[in-house]
Amino acid sequence: MRIAVISDIHGNFEALREVLDDIDKAGADGVVSLGDNIGYGPEPESVLRLLGERDIPSVMGNHELGAVDSSCASLFNPSAWKSLLITKRLLSRRSLNRIRTMPTKLVAQGCLFVHGSPPDSLTRSFLEGSLDEKRHIFHGMREKMGFVGHTHVLALVAFDGKRVEHDLFPEGCIHLPSGRQYIVNAGSVGQPRDGDFRAKYVLWDDRTRYLEVRFVPYNAARTARRILELGFPKRNADCLGAEI
Repeated sequence: MRIAVISDIHGNFEALREVLDDIDKAGADGVVSLGDNIGYGPEPESVLRLLGERDIPSVMGNHELGAVDSSCASLFNPSAWKSLLITKRLLSRRSLNRIRTMPTKLVAQGCLFVHGSPPDSLTRSFLEGSLDEKRHIFHGMREKMGFVGHTHVLALVAFDGKRVEHDLFPEGCIHLPSGRQYIVNAGSVGQPRDGDFRAKYVLWDDRTRYLEVRFVPYNAARTARRILELGFPKRNADCLGAEI
């Protein structure tokens, strides 16, 4: 089965639409979102509506948590919290209710899906943990494959029972031998932070054991203009790398 894993859409409907079109062309059997579907971007309602129309399951991200729990304000820097307050005004009651029902983790096809770090953290970054912390997480993870988001970068961490190996990986396909555990950071659809401003997602084929990273161009300028029109911080637009 080929599973497309998307993450950190952040209200970027233009990017999501192009990514889903690419997923359809690639012939994926299913799609899972790793959360942070909202925040920073101008069209959170359209993003959540499209995910619902496509029956795409999503775990909760820290931005979803902040949207429904104001006591989490201290977890965000001032710019991110301002963005989240604007985002909440753009969301319908129905969408806010849907966010409240999002799980903190999903398990499907022998894979674990979580926003921040296994087993079910929304706010802690797996990549930023020490080697000992990563070993502890792998030892506690029943699944052979895990997918996380939160950092907006692409990364692959492998564990053979003793050693932890951490690599960034480029566009294209790589083969993951059996006998190890893996945690994949799936990058970001709506706000990449690796210097390449195209939308990104990954495809995992559990039969061939090939992991494919796909980069998708989209109309970033339109998204950036809408960000500014709605009063979001300018840095949100600047992060998209678009000329407006």
